[in-house]
Amino acid sequence: MLLRPHIATAGSSRRSLVLLLIVGCVGATARAGGGQQLLFSTKVEAVRVDVLVTDRGQPVRGLKDADFELLDNDVLQQVDLVSFDEVPLNVILALDMSSSVAGERLDHLRAAGHALLRQLKPEDQSALVTFSYPVQLAANLSRDAAPLRHALDEAEAEGRTSLVDGAFAAMTLGESDAGRALIIVFSDGVDTSSWLSADAVLETAKRSDVVVYAVAAGRSKASDFLRDLTSLTGGHLYEVEKTANLSAIFLGVLEEFRHRYLVSYTPRGVSRDGWHRLTVRVKRAGTVRARPGYLGGS
Repeated sequence: MLLRPHIATAGSSRRSLVLLLIVGCVGATARAGGGQQLLFSTKVEAVRVDVLVTDRGQPVRGLKDADFELLDNDVLQQVDLVSFDEVPLNVILALDMSSSVAGERLDHLRAAGHALLRQLKPEDQSALVTFSYPVQLAANLSRDAAPLRHALDEAEAEGRTSLVDGAFAAMTLGESDAGRALIIVFSDGVDTSSWLSADAVLETAKRSDVVVYAVAAGRSKASDFLRDLTSLTGGHLYEVEKTANLSAIFLGVLEEFRHRYLVSYTPRGVSRDGWHRLTVRVKRAGTVRARPGYLGGS
């Protein structure tokens, strides 16, 4: 049985990508003990880890593979490759369009989206997923940001909130193309209408190499789901009461992501299956932020 979140499209030309989101990239889906299990294809040949290294709050530049020490389940690994600001980005906005976003918050959200798009490089791709009760693929992943700009301007806020479904759709889209996937999720409330369970989507995140940043606005602040999702993927959660500074947050996320290192290694001396606890250190001064591990196997 395939899990099918409520995903709508803005036109028939996007049906093939929606099928990719729901069927092709979801992979095998099963119910075990009454729960949901969502699977991406597992990358066992090489593991990619996005790593942010800072010193006194500033990104550390110029690190090479010899500067990193990486342990997989406490087994020291040979770092094969370290790249920095070389791989094109796939930036996916996953934005809450429930009724509570209407008005000033929607204006701030549009402005933040436009500000971020202006800072993308020609080789970067971007996409827009919106979620209220349905999950809408509003703009395909593309180097042409014009459809996304148009979709932002035309977006309307109404209905309930399918936060978990929206985050899953964005992650799946991020896995659908080569490049480094940055997901930025915005929501101003708790989930009220998702079909998928939070636990199932978090299990999926353990198999994915996307990095999720999130902004939770309003008095309700962040859900446990967003807190866990950003932690599992090595991102960061921003909790704000007001959205007036949303553009600065989005731009800060993009800038920080561009200063992350993409560390690659081929696992050796560890089991293929199960949870792999990752420890990433640098041999010079610096604070490291990276995903805590990944789930291997099929």
